[in-house]
Amino acid sequence: MPKRLPPNLSPSAFSSYHRFMSLKKTALNSVHREFGGKMVEFAGWEMPVQYQGALKEHLAVRQSVGVFDVSHMGQIEIIGKDALVLAQKVTSNDISQLEDNQAQYSAFLNPQGTFIDDIVVYRISSDHIFICVNAANRNKNHQWLEKEKQGNVQIQDSSDSYCLIAVQGPQSEALLQQMTEVDLSKIKYYRFAWGMLDGVHSLISRTGYTGEDGFELYIPSEKAESIWRKIFTVGKPFEVTPAGLAARNTLRLEMCYALYGNDIDNTTSPLEAGLGWIVKLDKPDFIGQNSLKKQKTKGLKRKLVGFEMIDRGIARDHYPVFIEQTCVGEVTSGSFSPSLKKSVGMAYLPIEKAEINQLFHIEIRGKKLQAKVIEKPFFKKNK
Repeated sequence: MPKRLPPNLSPSAFSSYHRFMSLKKTALNSVHREFGGKMVEFAGWEMPVQYQGALKEHLAVRQSVGVFDVSHMGQIEIIGKDALVLAQKVTSNDISQLEDNQAQYSAFLNPQGTFIDDIVVYRISSDHIFICVNAANRNKNHQWLEKEKQGNVQIQDSSDSYCLIAVQGPQSEALLQQMTEVDLSKIKYYRFAWGMLDGVHSLISRTGYTGEDGFELYIPSEKAESIWRKIFTVGKPFEVTPAGLAARNTLRLEMCYALYGNDIDNTTSPLEAGLGWIVKLDKPDFIGQNSLKKQKTKGLKRKLVGFEMIDRGIARDHYPVFIEQTCVGEVTSGSFSPSLKKSVGMAYLPIEKAEINQLFHIEIRGKKLQAKVIEKPFFKKNK
């Protein structure tokens, strides 16, 4: 039977209700509600923003272990004899340098050298490339790859087949080792292995978006709930904590990891964003290469910087940024840092004003408050 609509909805409330009901849901949606997750709209998905509080979840990841459902992320596979050739053409980094079972941070770029998406590329073999893409860009990326397809390859959107669970924090290896016979200590950073995880065949990747040691687990969607519950059963001695989007955002911001749609988009290049290291200008032709070579030769006009507030105030996303009396842009990402206990953020500044210790102002609630450019990342682990 069709679901009944709540009675007496105003037109605006009906529109909001309809939009919320049409959101995509991960296979763990009901589990999040059971765990006390506060659900919000994010990139067309209904996702948990927090459970018991973003601060607690943030610190749990820094100090012990937290678990995120990031199944809204998309997975696209390039399969076939010419998979490596196509992947080299459409990505900015050099996949030819990867060994099998190795991952790489990279980007899809347009001919202008600006971002279509930032991605993680997994080389399963020379004829099988697995790519994790941002949720909002999944369909766009798939269509673009189909357009650029050449040679003996197939492009496959496998997003609905997988759930992606991120187990992050200094105790993540100890926790997950209880669920698998795969020796996790032998999986190095940005490497992965296929193995049984509590009896479920999974891709186990030592990657993450928090700045902590951890793993991202690609699990068949129909097995995701059993794996999630097992993690929390074996993780009790570690005080394992479910974590939502809010904690994920402050964790990645402390590391100055870029967020597509905020810090990078189709108006920004990797060179401007401080991501020149994911661009290999000397590799064979790739989309966006010529534009980036020209930009490098001419010199950058702006640069993504990290900052901290000098005056008291929290700089939030999209707050206007001023140098003297001129608005030069906006805060791309900004928040209070739970680890550092101060307000930090990122913004694009004119290249001549992007030096460390440069002072500028951010308009917060009608007042221009002082900020200072500082080194990235903001958070550094004690060795």
